[in-house]
Amino acid sequence: MVEKTLEKLFHETLKDVYYAERKILKALPKMAKGAASSELRAAFEKHRDETEMHVERLQQVFEIFGKRAQGKTCDAIEGIIAEGEEVLDEFKGEPALDAGLVSSAQAVEHYEIARYGTLARWAAELGLKDAMALLLQTLEEEIATDQALTKLAEGGINRKAQKMAA
Repeated sequence: MVEKTLEKLFHETLKDVYYAERKILKALPKMAKGAASSELRAAFEKHRDETEMHVERLQQVFEIFGKRAQGKTCDAIEGIIAEGEEVLDEFKGEPALDAGLVSSAQAVEHYEIARYGTLARWAAELGLKDAMALLLQTLEEEIATDQALTKLAEGGINRKAQKMAA
């Protein structure tokens, strides 16, 4: 029986977020294509490029940790992405579509922020300073993306959804 240590927890969570990032890479083009707002579409496309870098960094973290890069099914991201796909289907062509897409994207960002923050703290505890630096770099980008999405929502996407419905 494998002992349940912080190293094991770090590895399992790393596999979880690696799976999530790769799943997000597949979802972002669909979200970009579905967005009515050109600014939101551009934000999704930019984040797709960043997400490719996040996957590469995670591969480096696996290497630093001495493990092969591999994912394990992440039920949380599966559910969050499924909700985003529901928004795309149910609100297609409707005034609230972009507001729903921002909400779905922020759910993804908040999940990632929680995971990267935790992994960075654990990397520090485990003495993996190089891994911690990579994880913190991605954490900062995820926070910036969340803030950019909030700015888009507050900058008119939410108001447009409400006014068009009125």
